[in-house]
Amino acid sequence: LSRITVKGFVSDTSGNILSNYNGVIYPTVYDKYTNISTLNNDGSGVFNFSLQKNILFKGKVSVVNGDFSFSFVVPKDIAYQYGVGRISYYADNGDRDAAGWYENIIVGSSNPNAVADNLGPRIRLYLNDSNFVNGGMTDDSPKIYALVSDSNGVNTVGNGIGHDVVAVLDDKNDDAVVLNDYYVADLNSYQRGTIIYPFSDLSEGAHKLSLKVWDVYNNSTMAYTDFIVSKSSELALDHVLNYPNPFTTRTQFYFGHNQCCTDFTVQVQVFTVSGKLVKTLEQAVSTDGFRSTPIEWDGKDDYGDKIGKGVYVYRVKVRSTDGQTAEKYEKLVILN
Repeated sequence: LSRITVKGFVSDTSGNILSNYNGVIYPTVYDKYTNISTLNNDGSGVFNFSLQKNILFKGKVSVVNGDFSFSFVVPKDIAYQYGVGRISYYADNGDRDAAGWYENIIVGSSNPNAVADNLGPRIRLYLNDSNFVNGGMTDDSPKIYALVSDSNGVNTVGNGIGHDVVAVLDDKNDDAVVLNDYYVADLNSYQRGTIIYPFSDLSEGAHKLSLKVWDVYNNSTMAYTDFIVSKSSELALDHVLNYPNPFTTRTQFYFGHNQCCTDFTVQVQVFTVSGKLVKTLEQAVSTDGFRSTPIEWDGKDDYGDKIGKGVYVYRVKVRSTDGQTAEKYEKLVILN
């Protein structure tokens, strides 16, 4: 629970700082070696070996004129006996790679003056990207995409029983996926990071996902989301909506779909409840995931006049580059 700052530099093979090296360095800080025994499940005998695998911090840090510096809070779940830890480095500036390590550090014991922290991490859980909405559609190989933040950092050590970063699909706790190694801190921050983990060959239909994350003080938070797997051979839409709704002067139309990273031609038509067409919007939309970018409307008709308050029906019709189409109807409300 001590806050540690590490400073270093990128050098040439003679140890001279490369003052023109500007890029990103990826440090990984390890706890001490762990003694491990094989299971002897083939009857050939037990083999004992040591492995340095428990990660205290994994980050992404700017290198400026050869120099770098990063900070982190040592997790509560370290092995408390004193021993030699390790920092492994990889750096890249778009032209040259760099690598190195440092082992002149001792890890152990506990900070008696650590500040109190009783709050778990904040988690924003999505599928594929941050445009995903709860209950949205995806293909059969979605990615967990989680944005995690905590004032003291996330626990990814793996020493404490039950303190792993864990994802559970469809309440199958026996098949829980440990995601400690999939958490990476944001650039120049130990307080924020991202978890990305790929699924594959999920069955078609409704699924639910939970993600549990612990901070370095061993406070936990659980996040949940639902999603629908739809095979991408036939274009389909879901979660067609406009926001805000009701609105007065401006709204935006969105839709979910099942064909990742596709360019669409989108037509939005607004009708009175009696069926009279009052507005047509057409726009090319590119998608990085399974959720559209917004299509904006100022609440005016095709002649530029503001239409009256009331309930209207709109149709979103989507055409893909290969000629597939899909459409859905929804309602909106305009206020004075």
